[in-house]
Amino acid sequence: MRLLLVEDEQRLSDALAYILKKNNYAVDTAYDGETGQAMAETGIYDIIILDRMLPCKEGVEILKELRNQGIGTPVLMLTAKDAVENRIEGLDAGADDYLIKPFSTGELLARVRALARRRNVQLGGDKLEAWGLILDPQRCEVTKDGTTIKLTLKESLLLELFMRNPGQVITREQILDRVWGLDSDVETGTVEIYVHYLRKKLNFRDISIETIRGVGYCLKGR
Repeated sequence: MRLLLVEDEQRLSDALAYILKKNNYAVDTAYDGETGQAMAETGIYDIIILDRMLPCKEGVEILKELRNQGIGTPVLMLTAKDAVENRIEGLDAGADDYLIKPFSTGELLARVRALARRRNVQLGGDKLEAWGLILDPQRCEVTKDGTTIKLTLKESLLLELFMRNPGQVITREQILDRVWGLDSDVETGTVEIYVHYLRKKLNFRDISIETIRGVGYCLKGR
């Protein structure tokens, strides 16, 4: 399960990311609101942990914009503001849960587990569909016209990124960050190799992964 943690206190962010990773979550981090929103808008995350007070853009504003775009990823909002009206504002903006600082790591993990269970019920196992392609990320399988194709984990993550952003250009840097992680030593040439692998497996006339020269790639259907 992939989480996005948007928290500007770097020591706290690093500590939370370490704890979450120790509990088998894949975690990407952002330290300001604008970066966090851009990452959240990719739609590849299962849960977003969003601090309320952030530089560049405030958490409630980010949340409202995500919901207005139709992004329904469960959001756990973190805040030092414990007034009832502040919690009401966050929940009304679209937060699924609220956690007041300071909090125990046990409570954080319990709330993340609760959101994960709720997400699985709502999305029916997180299957994605675009132009007749049906991706099951949990099984790393994609199906079209009755044909099921087995993918590697990286191929599945790459296709998931494309299918959550159909028709949109995804840069090589975005792919590296979302599929391999921010701390990876993988180079952009690896992206080209995996796009090649994915193209060979998605050998359908009406589906293509187009190269946008000098920028990245785009999944298109006809």
